[in-house]
Amino acid sequence: MKEELRTFGYLCPKCGKQVLGSRSMFTLTAGSTDVFCDCGESILHVEFDGEKYRLYVPCGLCGETHTALCGADRVLHGATALGCARTKQFCCFIGEEGTVEKNLRELAILAEKEKQHTDDTEEAFADNVIMYEVLSELKEIAARPDGITCACGSTGYGMDIRRSAVDLVCRTCGAKLRIPAATDRDLDDLCCHMKLVIPGR
Repeated sequence: MKEELRTFGYLCPKCGKQVLGSRSMFTLTAGSTDVFCDCGESILHVEFDGEKYRLYVPCGLCGETHTALCGADRVLHGATALGCARTKQFCCFIGEEGTVEKNLRELAILAEKEKQHTDDTEEAFADNVIMYEVLSELKEIAARPDGITCACGSTGYGMDIRRSAVDLVCRTCGAKLRIPAATDRDLDDLCCHMKLVIPGR
């Protein structure tokens, strides 16, 4: 008679790969066992004390390792899913191979969507509207005679645009004048200036 196998599945937080590992009932009741990712950077560790299982699950959603305590029945029979406390999503599946594979595929799709959403919502600037207004105001100041100069006497300058500020950099001496560009007050302060002078070196 073929011994029943239990399959464990998780997403590797390092390489993002779907990791599946099947273990026999004998192995699971004999002590501890590990399921490794091929990249060698994550391990699902399972310990059994004779009554309960303690699992250390690498989480492909938040990047941390979660600890779960399960009764023997949950690990050895039926289908079980373990959750990520931070994202409130399942991050590990235990059960028959086909069921675990299906759930893991869906988890991989979810993780990819979450990653894309995070990338899309990360703004280039602290406040896009304020940054646009600050740059427009700087353009107006620069259009005035000697609108932007350096204390060293130079009128040549460049701009380094950062996430929440614009640096005016003198092309002659390299001195900088930082113009904050994150809040309404930053914009109001800039609008009070007819001219700007880089402090010089």
